[in-house]
Amino acid sequence: MDATKTTPSRIAMMRPPETVMRLDRLGSFHQTRLSFMRSLLRILKRDGWTFSRPVWRIDAKGVGTAVYQAKGPERSYSLVAFAHDLDPSERTDRSIATAWDATFTMFDGIPEESDLERLSHCVPLQEAGRVSETELTISRANRSVRLFNHVVNQLAAGQQPDLEQIDAVGYLMRTTAVYGSGKFGAASRDKIKTRAEVSRPFHIEMLSVYLTRAFTADLVEHLAAEAAPQTAVKIDPVLRRRLGVGNSTGLGMAPYLINHPKLIHNWICARETALARVRAEPQASREKIAAFREALSRATDCISDWTTGGTVQSARIVALQDDLETLSAHLTDVAFDGELPWNALYLWGEQTLSLEAQELLVSLLIEPFGELVDDLLDTMSADEEVDFRIDGTMGVEELRKILRSRYGWAQQIDFSRDENCARFWYISANKAEPRLGERKEEADFARFEEPLDIGHGISNLAGVLATFGDGKTAAEFLLKWPRFRKLIRRIQIVGKYPYGEINDNIISAQHRPIDLLRCKLSFFGAVEFDPRSDRWVRINMYKHAPYPFELGGETHDNWAYSPKGGAE
Repeated sequence: MDATKTTPSRIAMMRPPETVMRLDRLGSFHQTRLSFMRSLLRILKRDGWTFSRPVWRIDAKGVGTAVYQAKGPERSYSLVAFAHDLDPSERTDRSIATAWDATFTMFDGIPEESDLERLSHCVPLQEAGRVSETELTISRANRSVRLFNHVVNQLAAGQQPDLEQIDAVGYLMRTTAVYGSGKFGAASRDKIKTRAEVSRPFHIEMLSVYLTRAFTADLVEHLAAEAAPQTAVKIDPVLRRRLGVGNSTGLGMAPYLINHPKLIHNWICARETALARVRAEPQASREKIAAFREALSRATDCISDWTTGGTVQSARIVALQDDLETLSAHLTDVAFDGELPWNALYLWGEQTLSLEAQELLVSLLIEPFGELVDDLLDTMSADEEVDFRIDGTMGVEELRKILRSRYGWAQQIDFSRDENCARFWYISANKAEPRLGERKEEADFARFEEPLDIGHGISNLAGVLATFGDGKTAAEFLLKWPRFRKLIRRIQIVGKYPYGEINDNIISAQHRPIDLLRCKLSFFGAVEFDPRSDRWVRINMYKHAPYPFELGGETHDNWAYSPKGGAE
């Protein structure tokens, strides 16, 4: 990434990869102003994008087709939504599902009737169907049945839905998958990667979710009006804003952070660079102090509404709330007039707060400094093909140097112990998605193990490389030991992009895959992480965000943490 704005003092403030890239810390990340949902809405607002709903052919049962159009300075995108009459017995968030309450695709441009007809036959099938290069994403969602029905019934009766019920769930529908980048016939990322509005990672997928949220709110209002046209009312804007889009995410997402080291480096490095820039600020103005206090207040309000059924996360939330009280009390004693005041605050938090609160403090510190950090959004994509070729001329001494500097953690693990090799990753036959097996209980499947156990592989590589003669090259080593080809490529990449490697053993008995999920989802901008086990989690997306029809008005940029009371 381009670090031209990272002065020597800022470089000194960068947290080392050995600190940041541990799973317990990555699993404590929170959304920031660099997160993809928030950065997308800033771009749409800045560039004057307009939104419309040119097609709404939904019947009284909630079945039919709708199209949501986003029009920008140079091009348009259209979310095509298909609403279905789903048998309750078929409603499941599991990957084995073959039917959903609603299915979607993001169309590149404005679809014709012939396009809608074609898509109506393939999009509802999802994986079993095939779309074309004019489609950029496909996705699906299921109703949160109790809240969905409650909202429809209340609106039909001329009443507003119950706030407590809305906050207990937070969404009318939850997506179970949002696919892009060439999945199932859709266009590859190469088609859109140079388009300014969606050139950042996952912006086109986040646009799909954003318009899906509008569809879910419109759908309940429509069903209420169809059920009781004389009495039905619209959702109060304050309550409407409190409805996001849910998502259930499992192991399918976890290997992404392993398989894309350069891209993940760019994400983490952007976040760490943003923090370093703030920590290196020599003074704290009144305006920035006020903005920081406001961000803390907003976060505190939202975290008080954060509920989960997971006992581990429940305890972490309680500890986080206590830590926020400690932080607030500390601020009353901080004059912010010393040398490097933001750095002093960060260092205090590092010594005082839990990991969950430390990483929230990182988000809060970055928040007031848009003019200082928002340019980092342009560094968060990656051309991974550039670094794919192995440098065969690299000497084995240099390879060993990288292993010492970047993989000391792996060489400290005793992989002969069962607990350090307790699990294995494999690809399921029915859905072609990653799964995590227990090596002892599922020994028959271990032969299908995927090479995601980087630490174990590095441990083996280091042992063999130590016996190889000095003065030799990587090419000579690989001629003798071709099975290490992928690892040699990897360490050469990580040697240049050190935040690209997770410094933990992901096949150990203690490994919590949801730490991988939460890290990635925090960059999306998700909130209200609700782990349902150590292998899947529910989240909320776009809660408190302005709706498309509100985006052109006065909206608060930090909508992800909204104060009690609702819409702004």
